[in-house]
Amino acid sequence: MQKISTLSDNCRQKDRTESESYAGVQTFIGITENHLVEAQFTKDALLERIVSPANMNRAYKQVVANGSCGGVDKMETEDLLPYLKLHKDELINSLLDGSYRPNPVRRVEIPKDGGKKRQLGIPTVIDRLIQQSISQVLSPLYERQFSDNSFGFRPKRSAHQALRRAQSHINSGHKYCVDLDLEKFFDTVNHSKLIEILSRTVKDGRVISLVHKYLLSGAMVDGHYESRVQGTVQGGPLSPLLSNVMLHELDTELESRGHKFVRYADDCMIFCKSKRSALRVKKSISAFIEKDLFLKVNQDKTSVGYVRGMKFLGYSFYVKNGECRLSVHPKSYLKLKVRLKELTGRSNGMGYEQRKSKLHLFIRSWIEYFQLADMQSYLKRIDEWLRRRIRMCIWKYWKKVKTRFANLQKCGISKFYAWQHANTRLGYWCIAGSRILTSAMDNDKLKLVGYPTLMEYYSKLHRK
Repeated sequence: MQKISTLSDNCRQKDRTESESYAGVQTFIGITENHLVEAQFTKDALLERIVSPANMNRAYKQVVANGSCGGVDKMETEDLLPYLKLHKDELINSLLDGSYRPNPVRRVEIPKDGGKKRQLGIPTVIDRLIQQSISQVLSPLYERQFSDNSFGFRPKRSAHQALRRAQSHINSGHKYCVDLDLEKFFDTVNHSKLIEILSRTVKDGRVISLVHKYLLSGAMVDGHYESRVQGTVQGGPLSPLLSNVMLHELDTELESRGHKFVRYADDCMIFCKSKRSALRVKKSISAFIEKDLFLKVNQDKTSVGYVRGMKFLGYSFYVKNGECRLSVHPKSYLKLKVRLKELTGRSNGMGYEQRKSKLHLFIRSWIEYFQLADMQSYLKRIDEWLRRRIRMCIWKYWKKVKTRFANLQKCGISKFYAWQHANTRLGYWCIAGSRILTSAMDNDKLKLVGYPTLMEYYSKLHRK
């Protein structure tokens, strides 16, 4: 979307997508079907609410609580308060008069499935503060509009609620689904379309202009600046809200067609009563997404079929005695084992207490997220494997023959067998599964010294 200046020709500078200030009345080119329509905005004091002391203070507390590292200016969260004490008035004035310019984000990459990388952008602390302030004011405006079937990045809504809603749709007879996959959603959001959608609710053109500046702020990659003409940066406080605003158009379209669906951020499942109807829905909704929202549907990853085994938020579904049940998807189990293997690596330099602490933290958070799944038998098998890896680590800690000999005897092993195993040439993994070591470090002893198990946390949650 291009903003058109209303200043005289003599005052006009080079063409640009956002103005140098708020001088004059702002107009934007909107998109309506295949026609360009000029939409004019007025000031309604929304920006004043964003920069109000109460809102900025709340945003400051949230930014500090979230932590995270610094952006391109290398300012950390602990430096934010001293900066604001000196430059608060200057910052607010620049936001009000339109002269503020966001900094580029610092580009980082995190691994995804299949060896791919997900690009994240870390804004500066100042920009995180401003984005948080914007989000706090705009979120209540949009919460009243958002669909009841949307659960991602919304207050008092969670992934567990999305899964329960999906179960409800399946139990009502909609046992076939379209698992939509939007190709690089955050990287392909069309700025023009997003600004047009925002302008339907946000009537303060200064706020629209500020959001537009953040969309165009670009990124620093290996010391080089990269401009951005599409997409929203993952990593900033404003990004979740903007993604929901964009995909609310999809929610509205699905509801107008009477479809059963659940959406969590860009993960969306549409439920149907037959495979044939699911195939029709896939074709028609893909056309809507690409033609009207200017997004790309990944046809290779968008799947259609019976719900059994379909992956959604790390879970999968199955039907037993006519009732939909949840299980952990095989890919989620694989990620679990990969992470546990990292934490129980015998050469990762962790001491006893550090390893226990990290295992407790990871296992507790994993079980809390997947607590809705039926997984007792899987957890018991993984616990057996995990205890063997813990024994392997302890065996390496003991290192010397005399240390192993003494410790095995302390664990109740006879002198003969203790000496025999202390001098063994078997590898770490092999000896960790031996009868002697499993007896010396049995399950009760490992629990007594503080090593966690998955079943222990799972049982606690299901006893509540």
